[in-house]
Amino acid sequence: MDFFTLVQTRRTVRVFRPDPPSRAAIEQILTAASWAPSPHGRQPWRFVVVETAERKRVLVDAMGAAWRYHLTLDGHDPATVEARLRRSRERVLNAPVIIIPCLYLNDLDTYPDPERQAAETTMAIQSLGCAVQNMLLAAFALGLAAGWMCAPLFAPDAVRTALHLTDDLHPQALIPIGYLAQEPKRRPRRSLAELIVQWQ
Repeated sequence: MDFFTLVQTRRTVRVFRPDPPSRAAIEQILTAASWAPSPHGRQPWRFVVVETAERKRVLVDAMGAAWRYHLTLDGHDPATVEARLRRSRERVLNAPVIIIPCLYLNDLDTYPDPERQAAETTMAIQSLGCAVQNMLLAAFALGLAAGWMCAPLFAPDAVRTALHLTDDLHPQALIPIGYLAQEPKRRPRRSLAELIVQWQ
């Protein structure tokens, strides 16, 4: 598959078959992530791989209270909150493998002024996004399906507690990986005319 076909046919998958991908495939996906661009070549990311049903259950249970709180805060009625919470739990529990990319800032440059330090952190976050994109493309190239869930951004302490992570690991996403069970609905893309705001 050529690169542009890969980019344009990759999709976010939410429903997976139960059979797990091989460890070698997961390692290939993580290797692709490690080749993403990063500030000063520092690779400000670390990855947690979760395969066991027990650990996935601990993870969703820990995050459940935060999910419920945020959905209630958004004004959803109790029945809607529970339905959405159930769908999120199922996405995690039914995925054969979950990868949690974590932001790791310890190796970045330090500056005396807060503006540049904030920019350094932003560069790290941007590069972690590149690493996740590499993971998604690598999974698709290997015949696997994957998704991108940002729930850990809203419950980082719950994720740290569930997975026994140190305080210098900042969970950024949940990437479920497996084999496609149901073709997702693809959303339309904006035209370039909408996206390009200047061309000088």
